[in-house]
Amino acid sequence: MAAIDTRLPVVRGTSSVNVEFISDFWHYRELLYFLAWREVKVRYKQAALGAAWAIIQPLFTMIIFTLFFGRLAGVPSDGIPYPLFSFCALVPWTYFAGTLSLAGNSLVSNANLVTKVYFPRVLLPAATVVSGMLDFLIGSVFLFFMMIYYHVKPGWNLLFVPVFVVSLMLLALGISMLLAAINVRYRDVKYALPFIIQIWLFVTPIIYPVTFLPAKYQKVLALNPMAGIVEGLRACLFPNHPMPWRLVEISWSVTALLLIAGALYFRKTERTFADIV
Repeated sequence: MAAIDTRLPVVRGTSSVNVEFISDFWHYRELLYFLAWREVKVRYKQAALGAAWAIIQPLFTMIIFTLFFGRLAGVPSDGIPYPLFSFCALVPWTYFAGTLSLAGNSLVSNANLVTKVYFPRVLLPAATVVSGMLDFLIGSVFLFFMMIYYHVKPGWNLLFVPVFVVSLMLLALGISMLLAAINVRYRDVKYALPFIIQIWLFVTPIIYPVTFLPAKYQKVLALNPMAGIVEGLRACLFPNHPMPWRLVEISWSVTALLLIAGALYFRKTERTFADIV
């Protein structure tokens, strides 16, 4: 494991913070791996179904969405079987929502570790971002079998999947840093976060396609970075679903802004974590 030192963080300019964060991730990569693996073990400790929960949660949500929105409400799915349409969006959404819920409380829940020794505190929310990828991969495997069942063959756009997965992780990391840092000082975050995630679900094109909305609302929806990621992943998996490049570009831009803002705010407030956590 990488050695833990007692150096105090220093607030620097934007470029210095970005370089310093990347350096910390590389220098403490073994510690990041250890913390991520610990997250996985704690998550499934004494859980009878274990990793099966990575499939159960999006699967049952997909069934409910299919019954109420796909069949009863008649929400369109752009020619894609509705169960497949919703499940392929629920896999990244479940990862995103679960990561924010855990990472937002990562500093507070590890208060004993934060107050005893110095290490880059960003590794705590980052470990949640990394550990959640196990659930994402398990859900993706189930999605693959669903595509076989529905006789769906992806096209060459499938090559872009890793790009969208990385953007999903960076978005989760940026927001997680903001939430974790704010939660140290204002514990209201843990009460507000479930409500925010619930609202965010309905303003993300999971239940409906972007084309279901009027043009003026599509422009507003584009400001939601998860919209571009979800629609981009759909375009990667389904050859008849066009890639919404404009939506994707806006999504990546907002993701970059949130990542920079999260890094700056986290680094600025990191010096006070041990005193008030």
